[in-house]
Order: sequence, then structure tokens, then C-alpha cells
Amino acid sequence: MNDAVTIPVTSPHMLAEIEGPIGWMTFNKPERRNAVSLDMWEAMPEILHRFESDPSVRVIVLKGAGDKAFVSGADISQFEKARSSEAANAHYDRVSELASKALAECGKPTIAMVRGFCIGGGLAIAIGCDIRIATDDAKFGIPAARLGLGYGAPGVKKLVGLVGPSYTKEIFFTARHFSAAEARAMGLINRVVSAAELEDYTRTYCATIADNAPKTMNTLKRTVAEVLRGHEADWGLCDRLVTECFASQDYIEGRRAFMEKRRPVFRGV
Repeated sequence: MNDAVTIPVTSPHMLAEIEGPIGWMTFNKPERRNAVSLDMWEAMPEILHRFESDPSVRVIVLKGAGDKAFVSGADISQFEKARSSEAANAHYDRVSELASKALAECGKPTIAMVRGFCIGGGLAIAIGCDIRIATDDAKFGIPAARLGLGYGAPGVKKLVGLVGPSYTKEIFFTARHFSAAEARAMGLINRVVSAAELEDYTRTYCATIADNAPKTMNTLKRTVAEVLRGHEADWGLCDRLVTECFASQDYIEGRRAFMEKRRPVFRGV
């Protein structure tokens, strides 16, 4: 990446870089197809907080190192140690839940840039992002039924909300790998491109997002989250967020740019 600023991370298996308006978070264990270990789960909230606190970052992209996988799942080789007892298993679950929560509550747009395998925990991370862009040879699946694992209700709910109950059951019941074309048909991913196009396409996509008003995007993210809560939605919060947009300097800039027939320069205030 040209002119990227590297951010220190506690885990050697995670990379964080800021390049222009993009915060890049990389799962960096290519020798194990980026399978997620406990230290990687722990580093995710750390990286996301750093990106959220930097106003220059307008969009966050998650990707896997190498060309074999986004994330191939949890690093099962660690389970004998990290999930060998009830206490250890509870700790692992807490850490992974905190990572998922940090991703879900991130106020900036998040994109999963998927190349290769996106399996199990990797798919959970991908569907925790706002948008998923994948190569045409990517593979998706949840092998819980092949491992005898139970799958928590929050993750199931998220998948049901994305693809519906029938496809969710098919994904779990078969435990097989689905092609990018199948995943696109389900609504599991947003865009499919060739491997050669993936990074350039994602950068262009990010540039389009980065040009838009941050407050509007944050309002939309939080409003969608409330809508999905159904009868528990905080409609008052949604109204307040809209009011804040109308009271912002970015709204003034947007109006003026439109009238002056020029590109607006939004600052997120």
C-alpha cells in the first residue's frame, strides 16, 4: 500500500494500516489460511477503536493476508489449550463476543474484502461488516455440524436477518462450501468481482463512500440497527440523529456545494 501509516497492534497476527480515508485491518496468518486465534480476537476491538477515533478514516476494510483466504475459521489447533475447560471456553467466548460487538457497533462503514475461503468464524466476521465484496472463486460456509459445535443465537439471528431462515438452515444443515455465485444469490454478499479486480474495485468503492457525509452514514448505520430491533427500536434516537444531521456543518456544505455545482467537502461535523 502506498503512503500507508502502520498502526502498532498487540497481536503479530493482525495488521492495521491507514491509507488515505481507508483503515485496513488484515488477518495475518496466511500459513493457516488466516484462522483466527484468541490473540487475533483480542486485537480486533483495539484496531477498530483506533480507526474510529481517527477522523481521517472514513471507511474500514477487513481482509486476509495472502490469496488463499479471508478467514478460514477459528484456529482449531488452539482449542486444546484455549477451549479445553469450561472456564477457558467461557473466556474465549467473551473475547470473541467483544470483538463481534466492536465490529457491530463501529460507527464507520465496514467492508469485508473476501478472497478465497470465508468459513465459520470468518463468515461470522464478514457478515458483521456492512458490505461484503468477494472474488468469484471465494468459498463460504459454516461447518459447525461437522464439528459438533453449537452456534449462538446472536450469530444465527444475524445470518437469518441477512439471508432468511431457509438459507440459514441450508448453510448449517449441509455444512458445505457455497460458491460466490450461490452466496450472491442468497444475499450473503453484495458484489462479486474477479481476483484481479478485487483490490482496485474495493478502493474505488471506498473512495465513493469516503466522499459522502460521515454523519449521514453513521445515522443510517444506527437507524438500521434500531429498525432490526423491531418493537424494541428506539425511534426517538433515530429522530435525534436525523435532527443532528440537519444541524451539522456538513448539511450546510452539502447545500452550498449543490447550489454552486461543485464537489462537497465533508468534515464529519
